[in-house]
Amino acid sequence: LILIGGFVQLLAGFLTFRKYDHLGGAAFLTFSALWSSYGATRIISGHLMNIGVGNSEGFTVGTIAFLVLNAFLMILASSLNVVLLCMTLAMELLTICFLLFTLESLPLPFEIAMLIIFGIICFYGATASLANSMFGKDLMMMGPSLFTAESSKKDTEDPPPCICPKSHLTSGLRTIADLLNTGAVCGVPTDTVYALAASCRHPQAIEKVYRIKDRPQEKPICIFISNLDQLRAAAPPISPLLWEFMENVYPGSIGCIIKKGEWLKKLGVGEGYSRVGTQDSIMIRVPDLTVLVHLIDMTGPLAITSANPSGEVDSTHHDMVISRLGHKLEGVLCDGQSDEVVASTVVNCTRIDEVGITILREGCIPASKVMQIFERLKNR
Repeated sequence: LILIGGFVQLLAGFLTFRKYDHLGGAAFLTFSALWSSYGATRIISGHLMNIGVGNSEGFTVGTIAFLVLNAFLMILASSLNVVLLCMTLAMELLTICFLLFTLESLPLPFEIAMLIIFGIICFYGATASLANSMFGKDLMMMGPSLFTAESSKKDTEDPPPCICPKSHLTSGLRTIADLLNTGAVCGVPTDTVYALAASCRHPQAIEKVYRIKDRPQEKPICIFISNLDQLRAAAPPISPLLWEFMENVYPGSIGCIIKKGEWLKKLGVGEGYSRVGTQDSIMIRVPDLTVLVHLIDMTGPLAITSANPSGEVDSTHHDMVISRLGHKLEGVLCDGQSDEVVASTVVNCTRIDEVGITILREGCIPASKVMQIFERLKNR
């Protein structure tokens, strides 16, 4: 009967491990080993091994060591459930029985009572574990934990310095759009690196971008739109060659600098007209990132610049934006790791028909690839 009980506990231990309850599984396997060892030593081979007061030092020391080990198991079991706690407590008493046996001081009624109690608890625990593991439900009650171990980490982390919604949530996107529409500056993901965004309808927000980054006033800020149809609706004076070039590079990580004009107001730039680009030119880009395109559809054109203090490396994760600039921003749209580690490639297209294009900054798109696209279109 004792050996059968050990086998049942062994099976329960393996099933508990499969349920990813490693502590509970280890407890069942430990009890299975001790239950079987106790039965084999006490009943089957106790007399054959002639365990007595004169030659039981090793058994006595081992038993005392397990008493100490099981005391720690009792503490762990109390944080799991009542059944495991009762099992470890009964195992402690049974180990005391084995210690008294080696000292030839074990009262038979005490041993019988402990075996019955331990057997009932073990069989219930093993049966409950088997049933609950097989059916994936708590069919047999195991009891609540008596206490929950305190974590060394804080239960609640410090709140972020600004609003930080997730990009995959519609509510998160709407939150950032609402902030931008009220004149806030937010960190947003792009198809390259993270950027600071401000609504082109709020020139004071664009001014704030300069202060947040410590960006020199002579460095212009570009604008992002969601698609080329918006640009066509504004009817800028763009040549067929430039249209074709834009159609081949957008959406994408190439920023095209074109001539500035009143058409920008039709595009939706509004009062921010004088704060984006230079006096004569403006860089426009259509990003290849769905979440950002949807955001622009909700806000209109956005003034964009990289989300890093001026002169420092680009931010490639929303955590970098939050830690570096979060205390200065109203929100950061969290989208994880960026697709690129460098910014976009900037191309001057203001004299594309006369002298062609000029690469002002080589970014994630190689200059050779940009020139290859342009030469192919020009020759065609």
